[in-house]
Amino acid sequence: MGQALYRVYRSKSLDEVVGQNHIVTILQQALKTNTISHAYLFTGPRGVGKTSVARILAYSLNNSPYSDPTTAIDIIEIDAASHRGIDKIRELREQVHVAPTNSKYKIYIIDEVHMLTPESFNALLKTLEEPPQHVIFILATTEAYKLPETIISRTQRFNFKPIDKASIIEHLKKISQSEKISIDEEALDLIADHSQGSLRDALSLLDQVRNMSNPVKAEGVLNLLGLASADSINKIVSSLVDQDLAAVIAALRTMHDQGIEPPIIAKQLGIRLRSDLIDNKAELPSQQITKLLGQLIDVPASIEPDVALETLLLSTIVNSAEQHNPEKFIPTVKSAAEEQTSPKIMPEIAKPPVNKATKADEKIWEEVLAAIKDQHNTLYGIIRMAKPVWNGDKLTLLFRFVFHQKRMKEARNVSQITELIEKLSGRQVVINCIVDQSVEISSPAEAVSGNESPDIENISNIFGSAELLES
Repeated sequence: MGQALYRVYRSKSLDEVVGQNHIVTILQQALKTNTISHAYLFTGPRGVGKTSVARILAYSLNNSPYSDPTTAIDIIEIDAASHRGIDKIRELREQVHVAPTNSKYKIYIIDEVHMLTPESFNALLKTLEEPPQHVIFILATTEAYKLPETIISRTQRFNFKPIDKASIIEHLKKISQSEKISIDEEALDLIADHSQGSLRDALSLLDQVRNMSNPVKAEGVLNLLGLASADSINKIVSSLVDQDLAAVIAALRTMHDQGIEPPIIAKQLGIRLRSDLIDNKAELPSQQITKLLGQLIDVPASIEPDVALETLLLSTIVNSAEQHNPEKFIPTVKSAAEEQTSPKIMPEIAKPPVNKATKADEKIWEEVLAAIKDQHNTLYGIIRMAKPVWNGDKLTLLFRFVFHQKRMKEARNVSQITELIEKLSGRQVVINCIVDQSVEISSPAEAVSGNESPDIENISNIFGSAELLES
């Protein structure tokens, strides 16, 4: 069985390290001038070379070739995620006083050091304060903020950064050529994008796709990752811009049939909208985009992410249409082709009953909406589009759109509303849901607070940092 590519092509010298020139330069100079620290701290995201550089540095400090078996005995690696207890650190404290076997230094590499217990950190601190001359520590972590300041202050810290996309693509091309892997530019671009700065992840993906086709194409990478194509995301954005309900449903259904999960769609859509906003290419109002970005991050945590995503997108269209067009909003279908792929659901249309609501009924409904908003955001997005019509113990919910009526009629939703009404009022009601395209929905779209400019800092916290380009 062959080794994984990320193992075969792991850097074995500082000259081979990719994308960390700021660190390589300092370490090479330190080795050249023999200005060695007794403890180093390597921090940064996963897969960017922390452990590889730690090993390279260890062998370099002992003036031996990488993976020299005679030197390896004096290089001790500890995985703190697996050995986080005090006993392991006590054992280390006892061993540090033993001289190296065949090398100048005994070097301890402690990976994921942030996983150590408080007791273990205290024991390690005592060793770091007064280390033997022949001992060097190299600590590595993805979460430096979890380390005690007392530990950090006794180390020489190096911050590893995510590897830039261009460097990842260039490295993948070299390895593909060496391994005789035929892969097109678009596929390489997708792999580099998805790796998010982790060279190890990029190499693992290249390993997975290498035998998919000849050459490896973007479509195969998308299928492997379960991602939607750029064209699919473009269709959703266009549907939002055109306020086309049927096109949104058709696009979501197509992606569902392709096995693409709603949380993935939500994340890709968020990345696209954020990019459009920052690059000043947005076709939707900035306030609408910032609100939608905040709502998209809730989709993965929903009990029913497919329903949550569909409801969110349709509600976005409806709210936008109601704000900008006080006339009766009728969803559009852009083409015959989309009309054929749109769901063929016949609305349940009945003559609206006469509303005999009392003030008590109206108060109950307000309490129902408030309770649902606190407990179930997805259902709230549906029920807020309803107009309640009371007639004794009969409650008819009028919806302008079939989609909302269909969702509300689901047994669990009806059950939840009836149980809530009984809890609030002691009454048992029978709920009926019908479509009335002339209904006026009184609950307006929630206003976006703040000034007119988008909250770029908040968006960056959600989707990553970026430079805001002024127009």
